Amino acid sequence: MKKGLIYTIIICFLLLGCPLSGTTVTAQELLGDVSDGSQSVYVHLIRLYDGEGTAIAADDEPAQPFSPRQTCGKCHSYETISKGWHFNAADPNVVPGRPGQPWIFVDASVGIQIPLSYRAWAGTFRPEQLGITPFEFTKLFGRHMPGGGVGELDSDEAMRQFVSGKLEINCLGCHNAHPGQDQGGIFGYASQIAQQNFRWAAAASSEFASVSGSAAAQPDTYDPLMSDAVATKYRANTFDDTNRVLFSIVRKVANERCYFCHSNVNVERHGSEKWTADEDIHLTAGMTCVDCHRNGLGHNITRGYEGEDEVSENLLAGTSTCEGCHLGTGSSVPEAGRLGAPVPEHPGIPPVHFEKLTCTACHSGPWPAQKTYRCKTSQAHALGTHGANKSPDALPHLMFPVLAKQPNGKIASHKLIWPAFWGTLKDEKVTAITLETVRQVVGGVTGGERLPPSGDWPDLTEAHIAKALGSLQESVEGTVVYICGGKLYQLDDSGQLSKEEHTVAEPYLWPFAHNVRPAAQSLGIRHCEDCHATDGPFFFGKVAVDSPLVSERRAVRTMIEFQGIDTFYAWAFAFSFVFRPWLKIVALGSCAFLAGVLLLYALKALACVAKVLVGND
Repeated sequence: MKKGLIYTIIICFLLLGCPLSGTTVTAQELLGDVSDGSQSVYVHLIRLYDGEGTAIAADDEPAQPFSPRQTCGKCHSYETISKGWHFNAADPNVVPGRPGQPWIFVDASVGIQIPLSYRAWAGTFRPEQLGITPFEFTKLFGRHMPGGGVGELDSDEAMRQFVSGKLEINCLGCHNAHPGQDQGGIFGYASQIAQQNFRWAAAASSEFASVSGSAAAQPDTYDPLMSDAVATKYRANTFDDTNRVLFSIVRKVANERCYFCHSNVNVERHGSEKWTADEDIHLTAGMTCVDCHRNGLGHNITRGYEGEDEVSENLLAGTSTCEGCHLGTGSSVPEAGRLGAPVPEHPGIPPVHFEKLTCTACHSGPWPAQKTYRCKTSQAHALGTHGANKSPDALPHLMFPVLAKQPNGKIASHKLIWPAFWGTLKDEKVTAITLETVRQVVGGVTGGERLPPSGDWPDLTEAHIAKALGSLQESVEGTVVYICGGKLYQLDDSGQLSKEEHTVAEPYLWPFAHNVRPAAQSLGIRHCEDCHATDGPFFFGKVAVDSPLVSERRAVRTMIEFQGIDTFYAWAFAFSFVFRPWLKIVALGSCAFLAGVLLLYALKALACVAKVLVGND
């Protein structure tokens, strides 16, 4: 016992950088917070600590799961890390930045598909509007959350949160290089979240521990420190003779770790088969995700969009955009061609294109077609997790590429989702009705409709909507409405269903950059008509409208409606390209004719000069 205590004291001294280790640090600055400049990675042969801060030993009974906060936090400032972009969504003091992919709640049985976010992104809804607490949010989406942030907020379900624990930042989810790191397997990270094993998730996903049992099955009086109903087992040889554990930690995170949360699938063009689709040109060239998306201890990772340097403290925000990397930022030193990026010349392209378009409009995503494609993402469709629905029709339905104008006035490639939810209308503002009420009332109306095994919408009709609105009106104050397919539905004074377009029914769009196509496959590489044709997809492609209503499933919108450009003007401008080859011929012919006339008069002038000179002789 005394020997173990001595070991613990010595190791604590070493980890905390006391004079015993030859390193002195301040209270705010831990041993691993500031690099000494070495490009190598420190060997992480360290002790494990549980959630109470107690050192874990090989012979502990019952064995406790290690806590990333307590274990990694011995050398790295957990509080500083927790303010990073992946963890700070619920912090109201964080600038939301450019709109990004939301979390999407789906309940097909009651016709709901709604974008959620704790960030102040216009077009998204806060989870609490639907009655979703932080604890419920973590159960729903923790499978693809790195922990921290929302997962560590105090929740109304205090007893359940005590049983499950809080979902701490899982440092190993990104930084573990061991191939046994299991994020989506049957016993891995996502599976632990589904069983409410939040405090056990990091240990269960590691290569050296396994977890059995489910916190969700335990009563509110369950004490995880006194029982092994949810049991942690460390594999043989995990601990050395001083009870230290070797972590395979890397600073430069592998692409596969990013892919778990950030995979995208074009289900209509390539399906889910990876071998049929080409990878982003940057990755194909040998780059990694973190070559561009970098961060320091604060984990304020660069997102890489134009204007990010104005709202981010990341030193590389300006040079990590498309333009900043390829062309430089105009500083006093040459920055163009960063990381070997080719410096584009864009011969023949009028400068106005660079004022009106982002780089991604021409270079990102699939080549625009006459109608948008449907795609699936990790966050929206639980890709990479055990039992994920592989059907191309599984909700939510995301459309891309949508070439739409951003708030900065430039057209960019976007993904899009059409919201569908029940709400109340007051002063032209729609507030979502809580899930509990909707499921109780609307579920009784739509519950008889068969849910397709594909995960698609059930066959709802306007009769279903009218009846559900009538039932909800008896349970909810205010004017009850239903939003779907870009329209607002409500009952008029006579009790008949009416519909109209409404701003809250507009789709939520977020820009995307990957996958990037090479220059030889960019828009305009062949000729201007790649975009400027009277039926060109860039302006006149059809954007599919998604709706649970059978009668609205063939509806479409035209791409130009999202660009703020007059349709007739765009068509007339494109139509002019039909005659441009003739205009070029006429112009060249006219120039040749004028040149001939000028040459003729020049020759006559020379003849006159020659006569004068001869006469003078």
